[in-house]
Formats: sequence, structure tokens, C-alpha cells
Amino acid sequence: MNVSLGWLRALAPGVESDPEALSERLAALGFPVEGAVAHGALLGDIVVGRVVEAGQHPNADRLSLCKVDAGGDELLSVVCGAPNVRAGGIYPFIPVGGVLPGGMKIRKAKIRGERSFGMLCSAKELGLGADHSGILELRTDAPAGTPFLEVYGLRGDACLDVEVTANRGDLLSHVGIAREVAPEGVEGISLPTVPGGGAPEFELRSDAAEVDVDGVTVSIREPELCGRFLGAVVRGVKVGPSPDWLQARLRSIGARPINNVVDATNYVLFELGQPTHAYDLSQLRGNAVITRLADEGESVRTLDEVDRTLSSSMLVIADAERVVDVAGIMGEDSSSVSEGTVDLFVECAHFEPRSIRTTKKALGIQSDAGYRFERFVDPAGQERALRRVLEIILATAGGTLHPVVADVHPRPWVAPVIELRRARVGRLLGVDFDSGAIAALLRPLGFEVDEADGETLRVTVPGWRGYDVTREVDLIEEVARRYGFDRFPEVAGPHRSTTVPDHPLFGLEDALRDFLTGTGLFEAQTPAFVPESEGEVRLSNPLAQTEPVLRRDLVPSLLRRVEYNLARGVRDVRLFEIATSFRVRGAGEAPSEETRLAAVLTGRRAPEHWSGDDPAIDLRDLQGLLDGVLRRARPGARPVPGEVEGSRLRAGRGWVIVEGERTVGFAGLVDPAHLDLPPWAGDVLAFELTLPDAPAPTPTPVARPLPAYPAAERDVALIVPRTVEASRLVEVARDAGGAELEAVEIVDLYEGERLPEGTRSIAYRFRFRSLERTLTDDEVERAFRSIVDRVEEEPGVHIRR
Repeated sequence: MNVSLGWLRALAPGVESDPEALSERLAALGFPVEGAVAHGALLGDIVVGRVVEAGQHPNADRLSLCKVDAGGDELLSVVCGAPNVRAGGIYPFIPVGGVLPGGMKIRKAKIRGERSFGMLCSAKELGLGADHSGILELRTDAPAGTPFLEVYGLRGDACLDVEVTANRGDLLSHVGIAREVAPEGVEGISLPTVPGGGAPEFELRSDAAEVDVDGVTVSIREPELCGRFLGAVVRGVKVGPSPDWLQARLRSIGARPINNVVDATNYVLFELGQPTHAYDLSQLRGNAVITRLADEGESVRTLDEVDRTLSSSMLVIADAERVVDVAGIMGEDSSSVSEGTVDLFVECAHFEPRSIRTTKKALGIQSDAGYRFERFVDPAGQERALRRVLEIILATAGGTLHPVVADVHPRPWVAPVIELRRARVGRLLGVDFDSGAIAALLRPLGFEVDEADGETLRVTVPGWRGYDVTREVDLIEEVARRYGFDRFPEVAGPHRSTTVPDHPLFGLEDALRDFLTGTGLFEAQTPAFVPESEGEVRLSNPLAQTEPVLRRDLVPSLLRRVEYNLARGVRDVRLFEIATSFRVRGAGEAPSEETRLAAVLTGRRAPEHWSGDDPAIDLRDLQGLLDGVLRRARPGARPVPGEVEGSRLRAGRGWVIVEGERTVGFAGLVDPAHLDLPPWAGDVLAFELTLPDAPAPTPTPVARPLPAYPAAERDVALIVPRTVEASRLVEVARDAGGAELEAVEIVDLYEGERLPEGTRSIAYRFRFRSLERTLTDDEVERAFRSIVDRVEEEPGVHIRR
């Protein structure tokens, strides 16, 4: 939101005149200033220049050679390329030695053989708008050489770019900002006098559905989407350039003046935050103004000269035959005000924010009016805004206002009343406020506070805050904000910890994060919106047409981050994510959601070091990582060779993770066909696991003394078929070893010659220990033989001799 300091001080003279001080004040209130530009610091070299002569450049068809009176003793020769320069015209002029806002210093120049001693300036070159099609023509009687800042009303002015959050649509106006920073709040704000103006007199003719005024019938067919519609008829206007004061106000915030009628609506938009719109009455067919839903496929050419096709969910304003306005967003081209307009229909309406937001997004239209309506506009301020825009139109364009104004009002605004408990304020903020202090903080913002009961205050919410202040806690936030966050004590007050335990799933997620980050992985957070090939739950209002669905699996999103890193030369990538996946259920049912853990890995097994080689991470590393995850998340699950459809894994190089009869995940080597990788990239490994909805609580650790007796170890090498997993034999050994079997370790793996085809040799080490005494050799041998006998019962397993 661009805010003119001069405009702000015209509304509330007590506002700080120093842009830096005002910026600090706004930031403390929660609205940081992105930047502040002091017009005086940038435009001090610009003066009023009068073109005395304007002729064709002798050596260039598209250039003019002018004689300019800049207030000096002699006329200056100036070469100009603008098409609108003319003799007798008055324009901003910068002489040789001056500096433009962009930093360009003006020097003597020779252009196509003719010398030029300065420059006539456009609005864009002065930083006062985007128009650079011609020189900015001034309407002033000031003598040549007068400082431009004085003529343009910008001396001492500055433009502040205020960041406004989406819930504070009331701040998208100068009056809204003034309510926050004026020393007396709303009581210290008054609208500046309009030169030649005066408050227009009219009578409101109200009805819930339809009103006729001066032969024009105004009606609302969608009361849920349009709560109120005011319409006035002005006849006999003369459309032309706005007076200097009006143009200066608009240009001070970077807006481009158009004509006196359109400028009046824009002035009120930026002053009060209420969009209004003026139609050429002669272009409204059938003498009707109807607020309705568009017909499916109905089209309209908007003011930006784009033909748009509408849907039946979009609110429009129409005459008896066609759409003349995409309601609250942008008007139609043929009914807009032009130089030939004589009679006006001026409207001021209130629209439902969600409807405006949906239509804006669907049509891809950006407009100042839509930006405000989708954030909520003051429903109690419409009559004030209409009076203001009519006052400016009558003062700048003339004409006669019909004494009756249509007021179609199906949903009257009722101000919310919220009970605010003083004790609750103290509990939430940690500072005790009496009722008088609370009222003193809220009243400057426009809240009406009834202190009849000192412990409970009844607060009436003003219309401009009716969208974001709906609960007691919203009022407490206002108290805190106005009191000043920097004034609260830094030390937390006494409090009692909650007795409600965290959900076990949260504890599991934290444990998995600790484990994975401890093994060198980084946590990623990727969007849930994905291309159509990666999901099945379709979004009704996607952020981008390329990502219209919610993801089915997490791994594809992480693989895109792998591609991103490898494309930038990052070879070692280890990422994990805990997030939600979505699947379609039956017709009419909400999608199913699962919390999942996914990880992707590629690159070296360990950081590069001069003391050794750089082995790449492989499937054994992935299996070890997966074993650690399963022990924490799903102790009953195990990986078995297999494939999951759509997992993007290479056939025969992965596992299906099963728990009982249910598949709960997959892991393995990613098929390179699914990746866009540089030639030097290594293998990419991945796994994805569904976390349990209600994991078992983590058992409380029990401390045990260190062993006081020695351990005994036995080793055995087994010939094992490749179809038998090494972990399977570990499970068999633990079952057969008895209470004294302390640990089972794999100490060697051999695959090669002198082994039967399809087998490998795995060496296991068994450690036996008693916590009560030293085991005898016979006891250890019996336990060891029990393990070996049980292991050899497995198909194809026998001792290697």
C-alpha cells in the first residue's frame, strides 16, 4: 500500500512529519514499511518550464526543437521526442546539472546536430507514475522557474510502501493508516476540503430488492453475495482533465490520472478504501442496473481490453441486455466514462469477499478494487464514500445530482458486540489492565467500549474491522498491539505445565527426526501440490494449473529436490520428510490421509577425506538406515524382496515393507529413467514408510548396572541361500539362544569361488553372558549348539566346513 505522507497529514495533522519516525511507528504496530521515498529529495532540481516555441527538428522526423522559458534570462534550446509537446504548454523541466530520480545527471547534449540544454520530463521519469508516452503537462499559472514541488503540492511529501497483511483490508486506505497513527485516533481525522466542493444533498430510497431512481431500475438478485448497492444519477457533467490538486494527490502515490470522473473514484478508493465505479449512463441499455450471477459462457470485454468468458458462479453487474462490470473487480469497456460522456450512473456496493477472491483468481484479473473487496470493505462506510465521490465529481466535472439515490439493501450490517473479560486479558498477556486502560487502548481505533461492568466490557466492533475482529482473543490482540509489544516484561510469569500428554504420533515423529538427523540426513519440507501424474485427489481451486492434485507419495517430491541439487553440482544429498499423503476414497467421502516418512540418498557414504577412498552409498546403507527406522516406527514390519507399483524403483533392486498382511512402504534403488540426472551422478536410493496412526508409547528406559561378569563368544560360518535374508537367521538365533544370549553380530560375508551356486557365506558371532555369575564352558556350548541346530533347520542353511 503506497501512502503519501502529505495526504496522511491532510487527514490527521498530528501525524509525524518525519518519514523515518512514522515508519518506526507503523512497524511497531505490525505494519513494516518496505521503503520510503521523499519526493523533495528526488525532485528538487525540477522547475516549471514554459515552451515558447515548438518546431520540427531539422534533422529528425520524430524529434521537436523547442525554446523553453525556465525562469532564466534567456530561452533554452531543448530537443524533445515526446509527441504531445506544444508551444504555450507548461511542463516539468530539469536544466543542465540537475539529477532525475533514477540518478541520471542532465548534461549538455548534441542531438542530430542541434544542442539541447535540459529535458522536459514525463511522469515516469519523475517517479510519479508509469506513463512515459508523453511529457507531463501541468495546469498552473505559476511563473516559469517555480519549483515543481510547490506547483505539484509535493513539497515536504514522501511516499511510504506499507506492508499490509491479508486480514487487514481496512489499512488499504489513507484513512485506515491514519486511524492507526493519528495521536487522537479516529477523533483526530477529518476529510480535507475539496476545492469548489461541498457535501451533496440527497435522499436515500431504500428497498431490499429493487429501487427506481430517475428512470433507472437498480436491483439485487444475489443478496448473499451483494449486501448493499447504492446508485446515483448525475447529469450534465463535462469530462476532462482533473485539477492539479487531484492529479497531485494521485501521482504522489504513483497512480496515473485519467479524467476528472475516474480520478474522483480513484481518489476515494485510496482515501477511504471503498471502491466506487462510474458508468456512462447513455451506454446502459434498458435503464436497468442488475446485480446477478453470470450466465454460463457469457462474455465481457473488460477495461484492460481483454475478452473474458464467465461462469455461472461469478457475480456481475449488468444492464437489461449484457454484463457491464465483473462485480467488484473491473468494469466493461463500452460503458466506461469517456470525453463524450454527459450523464453518469455512480455506484457504491458491498460484495462478499470469498466470491470476489474466487472470481479474481479464475479470470486472472488484478485490480485495486478487487484487492480491497477480497479483504473486506467497511459495510458501514458506503454512504460516506458515495457522498465523497459525488462531491469531487460535482466540484471537478460539474453536473446536477438527482436528489434521490437508490439504496438496495437486502442484508443490513449489524455491528458485532463482543464481551471482553478483564481477567482474560491479564491471563493471556501477563500484564494486569484495568477496564479504563483497556478502553483507552481500543477507543482510538473506533471500538465502542461499555465499561458498565468493570470486569467484563462490552465492545462494539466498527464496520472496517468487522471481518478480522470476531472473538474475544482478537480484541486482546488489539490491546497488546496498541500497548506495545516492546513494553511487555521479558521474564515469563508463573505458569502451570499442561497435564495433557502429546499424541504418541508426535513423539514418534520427534524420535525419527532425532535418529535421521543424527545419521546425517537433512529434513525437507516440500509442497503437497503435484502434477496430475503423481496424485488422484483433485483440488477445486489449485494455485497452479500444472499442479492440480494432492500427492499420493512423498518420494517424487524429494526426487525433484535431488535433481535440483545435482544440477547445481551438489553430489551428496541426504533428505527426509515427514508429511501427509492423500488418496481418493468412495464417492462423497473425504480423501484418506496418511502420515508418512520418506527419504532419498545419493553420493558418498562418508564425507571426503584424504585418508581413504570415497565409497558410494549403496543398498546395504539404505537397509541399515531402514532397520533403524523400523525399530522405532514399526517393530513388527520387515522388508521383503518385491516391488510396489508406481514406486519409481528399479525392478529387482528393492523391497516391499510388510507388516502382517499389509504393505506399509517400499525401499530400494530408484530407476534412473524417472530422473533427470547429470552423467556423473551416482545411484539414488529411497524409501517411504506409512507411520502408524496410534503408535505404541515409548517404554520408559530402565537403568541397569554394567555387567560384572565376563562374556563368552562363539563364531560360526554358515552357507546361506541368497533367498534367505541374513536378518532372518538373527531372529532364529535370538529365539533359540535363551536368556544368556546377549548379542548377535554379522562379522563376515563371502561371495565367490568354492561355494555352491546361489549361496553365500555369512559368519555370525554370538555373545553369551549372565548378569548373576560366570557361565561355564558347558553352558555356553549347549546354548551355542541349540542355536546351530535351529539355524540348520532353515531350508538350505548349513555350517561351512
